[in-house]
Amino acid sequence: MTRPAALALALCLAPFAAPAQQPPAGGPAPAAKPPARKAPLPKELYATFVTSQGKIAVRLFPEQKPNAVKNFVELAEGKKAWTDPRTGQRSTKPLYDGTVFHRVIPGFMIQGGDPLGLGVGGPGYAIPDELEASERFFDQPCQLAYANSGPNSNGSQFFITELATLHLNPVKCDRSPSGLCGYVRFGEGVCGCDLVGKIARLGNNKTTLEKVVISKTKPSCQ
Repeated sequence: MTRPAALALALCLAPFAAPAQQPPAGGPAPAAKPPARKAPLPKELYATFVTSQGKIAVRLFPEQKPNAVKNFVELAEGKKAWTDPRTGQRSTKPLYDGTVFHRVIPGFMIQGGDPLGLGVGGPGYAIPDELEASERFFDQPCQLAYANSGPNSNGSQFFITELATLHLNPVKCDRSPSGLCGYVRFGEGVCGCDLVGKIARLGNNKTTLEKVVISKTKPSCQ
């Protein structure tokens, strides 16, 4: 999706390496502790977008798009640090709380997830695409995907389609290292999809995303 203003891609901050522990003179080196293993995301996983107009719930697909889902869930729950574009400071507050659907197009999609609410903000880093040439997810309506400004530029901004949008399916291109350009779809609506059209017709910045609730069981939109 072409946006009037491209997302700013910030440099990822690499953690400093810890100094190596020196063994006592004449003694054996201490046994290295194995790295802590994070629990994988459950196969059954959902996200409910609680908006000022009602709820939209989607099923997430961690097996198909593990990096995309992990990034979204951790930003939603405040488990991943991001750089606030308003202050330049690192934050671990849930990124989506209180943001707006800043760009909406009736008959197409609603877009949100920008901490600035202007379409140019993000979390201060980018994650790579997860695309397959055979994907046809956008043949169906109510698909959740990352907005981007080109290959491998996914951050926090997302969109939910109102109708089938076949032109968003991956296509071959020379601009991407993978040879594919497109939008990483990582969720599909399970209820509240009629709200997408309502939000779109209200106009830009008229609907607030109060919070995103992650759950392991299928939610209702009541």
